[in-house]
Amino acid sequence: MRVDIPDGKDPITYVWGELVPGIGPAASHFSLAVYAHTTLGLREFEAARLRVAQINGCAFCLDWRTERDGQKVEPEFADAVADWRATDAFDERTRLAAEYAERYVLDHHGIDDEFWARMTAHYSQVEIVELSMSIGSWLAFGRLNRVLGLDTVCVLPSGGSSPAKPPRP
Repeated sequence: MRVDIPDGKDPITYVWGELVPGIGPAASHFSLAVYAHTTLGLREFEAARLRVAQINGCAFCLDWRTERDGQKVEPEFADAVADWRATDAFDERTRLAAEYAERYVLDHHGIDDEFWARMTAHYSQVEIVELSMSIGSWLAFGRLNRVLGLDTVCVLPSGGSSPAKPPRP
């Protein structure tokens, strides 16, 4: 870990709550809001989230699977996300979610009119903004956790994720 954690303190609670009290709690609320208030389908949500996790290399994010109403994506889903261009496991919305996440993270200047035409054919403006904010959250906070070494000390909350129980930032 690249941040000194006082003895007896939970690293996540300390860094995200106590260390920078003017920023950390607000960032945490935003991170959690992505899970609690999403209107995106589970497969689209997870395709984008996992693609960001794969690029960031955040160990916690790579292991996490969002659960909604007792449903999670199939175990092979992460492999399909990594192979989003060729997989036959995705419909067009799910494929676009993975592609958008990759472009957003790696080449946002390369998002061209052709891509936007495909996106707007399958996603509403509201969904595009929500997906963009979600990807931004995962990029920022997953990368923060990875860079500071917090991704190896994150602990899954009991009961899995649902809109009422999103993962810790």
